[in-house]
Amino acid sequence: MLDNAPPLPSEIARRRTFAIIAHPDAGKTTLTEKFLLFGGAIQMAGQVRAKGEARRTRSDFLKLEQDRGISVSASAMSFDYREYRFNLVDTPGHSDFSEDTYRTLTAVDAAVMVIDGAKGVESQTRKLFEVCRLRDLPILTFCNKMDREARDTFEIIDEIQENLAIDVTPASWPIGSGRDFLGAYDLLNDRLELMDRADRNKVAESVKLDGLDDPRLADHIPADMLAQLRDEIAMVRELLPAFDRQAFLHGAMTPIWFGSAINSFGVKELMEGIGNFGPGPQPQKAAERPVAADEPKVTGFVFKVQANMDPKHRDRVAFVRLASGHFERGMKLTHVRSKKPMAVTNPVLFLAADRELAEEAWAGDIIGIPNHGQLRIGDALTEGETLRFTGIPSFAPELLQNIRATDPMKAKHLEKALLQFAEEGAAKVFRPMIGSGFIVGVVGALQFDVLASRIQLEYSIPVRFEPSQFSSARWISGDKAEIEKLVNVNKQHIASDSDGDLVFLTRLQWDIDRVVRDYPLAKLTATKEMMV
Repeated sequence: MLDNAPPLPSEIARRRTFAIIAHPDAGKTTLTEKFLLFGGAIQMAGQVRAKGEARRTRSDFLKLEQDRGISVSASAMSFDYREYRFNLVDTPGHSDFSEDTYRTLTAVDAAVMVIDGAKGVESQTRKLFEVCRLRDLPILTFCNKMDREARDTFEIIDEIQENLAIDVTPASWPIGSGRDFLGAYDLLNDRLELMDRADRNKVAESVKLDGLDDPRLADHIPADMLAQLRDEIAMVRELLPAFDRQAFLHGAMTPIWFGSAINSFGVKELMEGIGNFGPGPQPQKAAERPVAADEPKVTGFVFKVQANMDPKHRDRVAFVRLASGHFERGMKLTHVRSKKPMAVTNPVLFLAADRELAEEAWAGDIIGIPNHGQLRIGDALTEGETLRFTGIPSFAPELLQNIRATDPMKAKHLEKALLQFAEEGAAKVFRPMIGSGFIVGVVGALQFDVLASRIQLEYSIPVRFEPSQFSSARWISGDKAEIEKLVNVNKQHIASDSDGDLVFLTRLQWDIDRVVRDYPLAKLTATKEMMV
């Protein structure tokens, strides 16, 4: 965040573009639903494991997500809250889909970290936090499920500070927990927030106070709990740092709110925090120069491609983060990789799987561009300037399997489906130099299930995965002559990915060590930057 940057134009300044990150089951998707509810984008919040009349969650739009009650694909949602425009990206919580999350974090200016009050900082939270740290993203923390048995509040804060090496400042303080959870004291605004257990979609009652000595507190809180609240807040003010917006914007401090997303409690205060303290659209990094949000010319980059969001229309939608300018429907933009002009006639704004035509959008917004495969992850769109946005990662898969269509007559259709999923970033697809067929690489085993399910649903091709002799893949770069020598001698290990880039398939670490020893001018890498 630039401290001395001039103010942004008001339409851009009111944008808040952020991701929600969490370990599976921390309540991230429920929190997303409540954001939409309070933003007026939906009338009734859905449930992740909906029964009977309860509506499905809005952000889990793939059939497999709805069946399993997990998020496996990042989804974007735009809505207004007070004077702000929120662009919220809900990310997969399951670690098998972390690559989608990592790419999503390149397109946002802040993150909301959701933790479970009973479990604290879990493994996936730690991993995602590290990615945020690499990008210096400001982080707001929401400690969820306080209406269930939770750990001691000071213990939770200590764990965040020790595990994640970040200062924590309480924005609110819980009153009781589990069955005795009454609500929270809003430390930033000296307000008492009371939870309504009767109606889960109702915003809690808010009582404005003159500090903790206000006699009206006794009307709402039993004497023993009030005494404990006063003691704990005295300790908080003594031991923990006060909120410092600059430290927060630099990623060195996280404010924490305590609440219960399923009971709509603490969500409104968190949303106010995002609006009041969160950063507006930040400069984006390109190989040529940083791109500032207030530049008049439109620029943007593709951070995600989703195929078949609507299975009836074999469509592909590129998710584009606008980095600068004021976009208007019908504009001609240059597709930098192909150097061709592209008329953007049907851009959309998202509410997960629902879309509406976007007549205009500003820096910070996320728009969808339906296309027939021209747009790939990492592509830049500009008003003519050659820019290559940097930092969008592609990771080497950790699991490799061969894939076969159970009906050999459908092999050609399978190739088309696989290339589409590769361009979408859902899997790596490798074509070996020797032999026929394809090898599919993923980060986590659940992705194989998802792929098989989607290929069957979207293309009507039953497939089976079979073990591969290879265990990992590395991209090859370096000296041209050395690469040629490496390829000629090791043809059984060589494949090309869906972009045509050369890949070395390995069985053991020994394979990698041998290449490093025998071909010092060739380089094997576990990540490929999707800068095109």
